[in-house]
Amino acid sequence: MPVFLNFDDPEFDQHFDEILNSERDASWDVNSVVSDILVDVKKRGDEALIQLTDRFDKIKLTKEELSFSKKEIDELSAKIRSNERKALDLAASRIKVFHEKQKPEDVTWIDDIGVELGWRWTPLDAVGIYVPGGLASYPSSVLMNAIPAKVAGVKRVAMVVPTPHGKINPAVLYAAKVSGIDEIYRIGGAQAIAALAYGTPSISPVDKITGPGNSYVAAAKRQVFGKVGIDMIAGPSEVLVIADENNDPEWIALDLLSQAEHDKSAQSILITTSQNLGQLVAKEIEKILKRLERRKIAGPSWENFGVIISVPSLDQAAKLSNRLAPEHLELCVSNPKDLMEKITNAGSVFMGHWTPEAVGDYIGGSNHVLPTARSARFSSGLSVMDFLKRTTTTFVSPDALKIIGPHIETLASSEGLEAHGLSISSRLKKLTE
Repeated sequence: MPVFLNFDDPEFDQHFDEILNSERDASWDVNSVVSDILVDVKKRGDEALIQLTDRFDKIKLTKEELSFSKKEIDELSAKIRSNERKALDLAASRIKVFHEKQKPEDVTWIDDIGVELGWRWTPLDAVGIYVPGGLASYPSSVLMNAIPAKVAGVKRVAMVVPTPHGKINPAVLYAAKVSGIDEIYRIGGAQAIAALAYGTPSISPVDKITGPGNSYVAAAKRQVFGKVGIDMIAGPSEVLVIADENNDPEWIALDLLSQAEHDKSAQSILITTSQNLGQLVAKEIEKILKRLERRKIAGPSWENFGVIISVPSLDQAAKLSNRLAPEHLELCVSNPKDLMEKITNAGSVFMGHWTPEAVGDYIGGSNHVLPTARSARFSSGLSVMDFLKRTTTTFVSPDALKIIGPHIETLASSEGLEAHGLSISSRLKKLTE
């Protein structure tokens, strides 16, 4: 059964802390296995990729078959159903518009002593995107990772996607075409991360790797970080719904289950000012689970990690929400924008009764690659900024150096860095000659 908590219970703080500190990631330690795979690919390149792909995905490839040809992409993506094509086209256009508005501007100014300061933004040269493969894959994730990169101006976007037994979802390839992805490789797992990070004779290395994957992929991303950048290490998905008494219990139940059906380790939490609504939602969930196709996933998620919390006020709900720092937050209340003013920690917020989290997963426009496991306290979802670098600029005139130079000499001397001071004094001496 899910956990029921009441804020007025004397032991509430203890139970709430247990929720905050609970571990839901049931993945076992795969670091040593992943480390061996990374070393193997780094040493043997394409040969290792081919052997590991045969071992894990049961498909024999040649060097030439590591990548999809343009003809293959065109033919396979053409098999997509027309309604899926229309939906992906709409999603892509909305995601592009949303992310174009995130592009920052270069800035320069001259301060009161004549020093010109500023910064400029430049895109990464190459990015690798990991996409889970097989027929049960997510073309929406292709859009969410690739479009911000292309909007940022990344010239080369390479996608890796495993094709177990040679099978792939045509919608994934169509999403790649719509997103403007430049290269697609039919490899997955830790070996694909290694190829992107270190490069092989057939795959040039990238500067950053983004995209979700299993425990092997997550471990590989951790281990190559530093050699390349990564987006984040995502844990099991989560949603928090804050609801007042003016709600349809079935709607709230479905919103909670839409997250639970992702993963047995996913977490769905309801915080409500109405104990009655909480009870009704729990009953609706039990009813819906009996007919839900993914009940074998959603059921254990709700059973093991589901939580319903009763609070005296929406103010208190907001405070608890900020402590939870959820990946997804729904504000199913009469005045969601007022409550939004009190929210400081959340990956993405969905406001009002008509904005379920599923909108953000697909066609809302905002990105669905979001921080999990309370990391929204200090990080944000994927954006154009993840594919840009900020370079600061400084231009000092001779007159300005006369003003700041002596102070630089003083600080350099206090830190015992003689050459630093001399680099200034030699220039100041030239100015007095």
